Amino acid sequence: MNNVMKTDTNDSPPARASARPETDDPTARRILDAALEQFTVFGLRRSSVDDVAKRAGVSRVTVYRRFQNKDKLVEQTLLRENSRFFQRLDSAVASLPTMEERVVEGFVVALRHTRAHPLFGGLLRLEPEVVLPYLTVHGGSSLSATVEYLTGHLRRAQRDEGRRDEDPRPVAELMVRVAVSFLLNPASCIEMEDEDQARAFARRYLAPLLNA
Repeated sequence: MNNVMKTDTNDSPPARASARPETDDPTARRILDAALEQFTVFGLRRSSVDDVAKRAGVSRVTVYRRFQNKDKLVEQTLLRENSRFFQRLDSAVASLPTMEERVVEGFVVALRHTRAHPLFGGLLRLEPEVVLPYLTVHGGSSLSATVEYLTGHLRRAQRDEGRRDEDPRPVAELMVRVAVSFLLNPASCIEMEDEDQARAFARRYLAPLLNA
């Protein structure tokens, strides 16, 4: 159990993809850096591919060659920030002894990180209706990648406990959808900005799902 949140070389391809390393293409990295800055400052609605190209110091054709269109560029920018978040989340919960404790603390860390993140937090506050399509389970979307990430960790926990016949994906998706719903609509009888209340919620309602 102690290594359940660490990298497993036997992960399925989707689990590896959710935490994939940075691209080796320096131009693509520069474009993604520029997109992150552009989207953070101006949001998605007021940003164009031309704006990103200008900020990156490349032509719009170069951007299109690597990312096809604005939607793909936004998606890849969000996925890269997701991958970076997964690494920080692993570090934040690595010392906790059980999967239950890691789920609880991971929920709190995810809410805190997303609200404080310059891009995610800003988009959720200012353009929730624009960012919503990127938070649906389709292909390589951010939500899909997060589900794959958590599924990989739950599957490793099952192996450590000798349970190999249960598919953890539905539980992972349910946990992620709950977290996303609180981020998209924070108005609730539970004060999710109070980390003690968020922790108590996760302990009471999310952790038991591990044994569902």
